[in-house]
Amino acid sequence: MKPRKKGETKVPERILRKYRRLLRILKSQGSLLVAFSGGVDSSLLLRAAVEALGEKVLAAVVDSPIVHREEIRTARAIARKLGVRLLTVRSDDYLAEDFKKNSPLRCYVCKRALFRRLLDLTRQEGLAAVVEGSNLDDELDYRPGKKALQELGVRSPLKEAGLRKAEIRFLARYFGLPNWDRPANACLATRIPFGQPVEPDWLKKIDRGESFLKKLGFSQVRLRHHGETVRIEVRPEEISLAVQAGNRQKIVDRLKKLGWTYVTFDLEGYRTGSLNPSSRKIRARQVGSTRLSGRSPRKP
Repeated sequence: MKPRKKGETKVPERILRKYRRLLRILKSQGSLLVAFSGGVDSSLLLRAAVEALGEKVLAAVVDSPIVHREEIRTARAIARKLGVRLLTVRSDDYLAEDFKKNSPLRCYVCKRALFRRLLDLTRQEGLAAVVEGSNLDDELDYRPGKKALQELGVRSPLKEAGLRKAEIRFLARYFGLPNWDRPANACLATRIPFGQPVEPDWLKKIDRGESFLKKLGFSQVRLRHHGETVRIEVRPEEISLAVQAGNRQKIVDRLKKLGWTYVTFDLEGYRTGSLNPSSRKIRARQVGSTRLSGRSPRKP
């Protein structure tokens, strides 16, 4: 960890202990491929891997219709900033029938196929292991993909080190990562209810629609696809933005042009995994109540 500069916020000792534990975990691997999404979690993981292992680190970003285009652009920019070689893995796993049928195990199917490819890539590059950016808070959400990670022996060092989302944001800000406060994102397939087939054309339309809404000023957006209807989730405090300066008509026109017949705003606002089977049981509190980052932790 770099020495603290004058006027810089001091890292609390409990977070410092976790970060040092993270460095030890990473260093023990010898060399690594980091599954890199461009989000704040994997960005901190990649930054720590470089500190621990230097040039013995490679990053890989997935280019697929289930991934936001802006996430890929961010991943490339962060990798350049950290001086890490970044490989782009083009994935067509979204075309597989067991993925397209969109069962509650969709994430397991996807993670299993993707990380098998990353493990093959790791062996080809002569690296020791693959790591990914799940954190301790992720244990509180419905994430069937973690079973695939366990089966394949893929480690989650942030979680192993006990780091929570707010702590990760704090460290990312401390280290000057430009995406430290960026809202969490998720695979675009999470916008489609389980049991409704995942169609590539709709993934592209969801991506374009969410990008449009962000340009209007919404910081956190989910377009939930319900056949002819699109349900828009934004932060509750930003719902009023929809009717400002003619935004309502712009939103309706754009989303109808993309293919939806009915455009609705969810008055409950954005919330963690609203389409997950366990969404009604998701905790009342958001873990990471230590507001070190100045923001409440957000999740897909």
